[in-house]
Amino acid sequence: MITLPMIYDLAGLMFAAVALQAARDRANPRRLFSAGFWGLYAVNFVAGSYLPDFANGLLVLAMVALAALGLGRGAAITTTDDQRTTGAARHGNILFIPALLIPGVTLLGTLVLKSVIIAGHPLIDPAQATLVSLGLGVVVALIVALILLRPPALAPIREARRLVETIGWAAVLPQMLAALGAVFAVAGVGTVIAGLLNNYLPLHTRLLAVIAYAVGMALFTAIMGNAFAAFPVITAAIGLPLVVHKFGGDPAVVCALGMLSGFCGTLVTPMAANFNIVPAALLELPDRNGVIRVQVPTALVLLMGNIVLMYVLAFPR
Repeated sequence: MITLPMIYDLAGLMFAAVALQAARDRANPRRLFSAGFWGLYAVNFVAGSYLPDFANGLLVLAMVALAALGLGRGAAITTTDDQRTTGAARHGNILFIPALLIPGVTLLGTLVLKSVIIAGHPLIDPAQATLVSLGLGVVVALIVALILLRPPALAPIREARRLVETIGWAAVLPQMLAALGAVFAVAGVGTVIAGLLNNYLPLHTRLLAVIAYAVGMALFTAIMGNAFAAFPVITAAIGLPLVVHKFGGDPAVVCALGMLSGFCGTLVTPMAANFNIVPAALLELPDRNGVIRVQVPTALVLLMGNIVLMYVLAFPR
């Protein structure tokens, strides 16, 4: 059976290869810091589930220290602009095939592969079908790209290093912020927020509870920078006790639209650096917050739409 830890192992091996390349690149005066950062991240993927919580916490603190000292950027081996232009003209629309394979295999695995049984065992872990299928989609897309485009054998690793060094420490934000959300949930932050809301806001009607949940998800996501970090906290504070238990909302609808409301907060915060700040840096936009400015109207319209949909669809008629 293909399980999620196997996908984590592949990711860890990739970051280990990135760390090794970084350590050997003398063009980066901070190569040891960069190698240490990505090496620790590789350890987190490969061995994180086997290490005690205290050791994992030390890994994270060490990564924070290295990021604060500065990772720097080396001279990654890659193609020139002219080579890319020539390659794009030669391959044409074939370039889209690997990119489309990732969502295609993910959808196929989620809907079909999780039901495939081989020798009495499921092909992929049914409990993590979507994430395992996403990992499989990346592997399939990589193999197809190597066959169709025939790049040098080390090109995937070199390009992986170029990309993660361009993004820098912000590449780890989704994982770290999601973990922080889980810590907040265990620490009872949701209970504290629920108490504050009950004391100071009159959430005595279904509509007000829905608005508080959706807006709370958006605002806490904007603070945390990640909807996955906000979800367990705000859902424990408002979504489950009020919208679901008190007013009888459908948990599936409430949670799905609550997460989408959180994504509205993602669109308007610099804390979501990997979505809003990194693209501006990669594209060398003159306005660092230009992506956020463009997304604010869309975020507000989507948030209002989520409130309406939750109020209409989440409650039985």
